[in-house]
Amino acid sequence: MKIHRIWIVLSVLVLAALACEVPGTTPTVPAPPALPPPTPVSIDEPVPVNVDTAGQEETLVGLYNRVMPGIVSLQVVGGDTGGSLGSGFVYDDQGHILTNYHVVEGAKQLEVDFTSGYKIYGTVIGTDLDSDLAVVKVNAPASELHPLPLGDSNLLKVGQTVVAIGNPFGLSGTMTTGIISSLGRTLDSQRDSPSGGFFTAGDIIQTDAAINPGNSGGPLFNLNGEVIGVNRAIRTTNYTGTGEPLNSGIGFAIAINIVKRVTPVLIAEGKYDYPYLGISSVDELSLPQIEALGLKSFTVAYVTSVTPNGPADRAGIRAGTQTTSVEGLGAGGDLIIAIDSQPIQRFDDLLRYLINNKSPGDTVVLTVLRGENQEDIAVILGKRP
Repeated sequence: MKIHRIWIVLSVLVLAALACEVPGTTPTVPAPPALPPPTPVSIDEPVPVNVDTAGQEETLVGLYNRVMPGIVSLQVVGGDTGGSLGSGFVYDDQGHILTNYHVVEGAKQLEVDFTSGYKIYGTVIGTDLDSDLAVVKVNAPASELHPLPLGDSNLLKVGQTVVAIGNPFGLSGTMTTGIISSLGRTLDSQRDSPSGGFFTAGDIIQTDAAINPGNSGGPLFNLNGEVIGVNRAIRTTNYTGTGEPLNSGIGFAIAINIVKRVTPVLIAEGKYDYPYLGISSVDELSLPQIEALGLKSFTVAYVTSVTPNGPADRAGIRAGTQTTSVEGLGAGGDLIIAIDSQPIQRFDDLLRYLINNKSPGDTVVLTVLRGENQEDIAVILGKRP
């Protein structure tokens, strides 16, 4: 395009020169200056995308038909939240149904509706406030129990197509599609922290698949029809006339590897204990905060507080206590750069590793930067109080 534009300009100049010549004289037109050959530009060849619309439709239709017998709708018909709706899915052929804790919280009577039209009351036998999971037991006939296959959330990638199916606003069997928008997000737990606020739930999948009230507890699938997450929450600024939140393209699901780790314990014991370090960290430090702390790294897990007599405190982990230019932010704290030799870029990475790999009583080794010195500190994990 640049070469073409240059020649257009030269043509205009030539015409202007001809227009200024005296009539009857032979105009002298200077030869255009020689142009240098264009500089080759190295551009990666675009990767061709084969959009097979018919094939994709067939995949989605087939997925829906395969998994629907294993999806249920839940309705609380008694208790403090009577009338609330949710979703769930069949975990095994023993009649265990998975859903969110907040769907069944306070329920005195719970109705479970299968897609075949079969209905039965269910009993909550296990709850996990930290990941917001619950197990409901139903004594349904074997013909109604179709356990769904579970995937591996460690294999997920941002941009991967996902499918949510559930009971939004009571519209059972609703299917929506989207992509994985991000991985390793955190949300507040449903459990109060002794220091105020809430504990943190980690390894959360972010998706733009439409999730609305009533989708909670329902499955999030990959295109193979494997459950890779349990839909939990949305972030929104839009609400119905009655105050119900509406989808804004940001939804969250509990990664299935956490579900696979927690559910067998909930069935056996009714509760699950998470590993506990007893530290707090800023989710992501801003540039002024990094400058105030004098840090040399932008991707960090900086310790802002340590719970007195907690596992980290007993091991000698330090929080920042020195006054800085940022109110409430103390300098001099440990900078965690690895756990068990696994590099840490964010506090979320630390939580994800602990939740998926460790239990109370296990020992982990935190690699920290303390000033200019690097140290390995062994910490015996407790359980969340």
